[in-house]
Amino acid sequence: MRSLLSTTLSLTLFAVSFSSAAAPLVIAHRGASGYRPEHTLAAYALGMEQGADYIEVDLVATRDGVLICRHDCDLGPTTDVAEKFPERKATITLDDEEVTGFFAHTFTLQEIKTLRARDRHGKGGQPLADQSTVPTFEEFLQLVAAHNKDAKKQVGICPEIKHSVYHREQGLPLEGALLDLLKQFGYRDASDLCVVQSFDDQSLRSLAKKTGLRLLQLLPRYQSARRLPPIPSNEELQQIATYATIIGPHKSSILPRKLLTRSSEPTDLIARAHKCGCKVWVYTFREERVLLGLTAMSMAEEIRRFAALGADGLFTDYPDKARAALSGK
Repeated sequence: MRSLLSTTLSLTLFAVSFSSAAAPLVIAHRGASGYRPEHTLAAYALGMEQGADYIEVDLVATRDGVLICRHDCDLGPTTDVAEKFPERKATITLDDEEVTGFFAHTFTLQEIKTLRARDRHGKGGQPLADQSTVPTFEEFLQLVAAHNKDAKKQVGICPEIKHSVYHREQGLPLEGALLDLLKQFGYRDASDLCVVQSFDDQSLRSLAKKTGLRLLQLLPRYQSARRLPPIPSNEELQQIATYATIIGPHKSSILPRKLLTRSSEPTDLIARAHKCGCKVWVYTFREERVLLGLTAMSMAEEIRRFAALGADGLFTDYPDKARAALSGK
């Protein structure tokens, strides 16, 4: 009887905490990338249509210094570049690792515009695959501006600076070009619907001296060869709070996967980040069953769990399903 009452009480408290907390923001990860090829105008447009609060966009540079929307410097996984430019395959050292591929900074924008986007997982069947081109960041900003001009709900943007150190080494720093375009489209301070993110703290520290826009410090999924999730100390969180107002941890930094136990207790990272003045946007929620102990959660269950834990934002490939989960559907 005690066990039953305890279980009932726990579920009741869980439901109360979820219903009383403010619903987290929904951030369309690479657009609505569960439905359209990632980082295409079609994916971004669908993310806005599905009610995302922010659209996430990753940025790399072309040889002629134009910011384009790609998650990787290597164009191979998400375009038909290997078919159109097979002779341009190269090997470089990127983040201390040798990588072989077709790298954006070795192509002009004119060349990249001949490419067509593809689903990186090779599942096929995604609408507009092999039809969509690789958009520039300016084209992305134009799309969002056109949406916000007449929309009842304004959508924000969340650009990520990718491989900032490598781009600087190539003479293609991203930060200046990023700020110039953001200013051109009216993004200047913390009240604007724009959050700039990066894994590189030096890039963010530099930006903090040049802009009033909100900054988000991404945290890596693993902190060591043991593949353990990083859990920042209070001192580290206080340091981050000197230049950023949001942290972006992987889910496992908040709800570790403990495969051989019957439960998975959350860490106190969200509460401690909030005490340091930082909001918490968590990545990435996909349509996959997540094994926690001996229990598997659906994406909807997982989203509701993180909302109850106090997450302020959720990066997801499926904005519509995240929104439905948060509304209890």
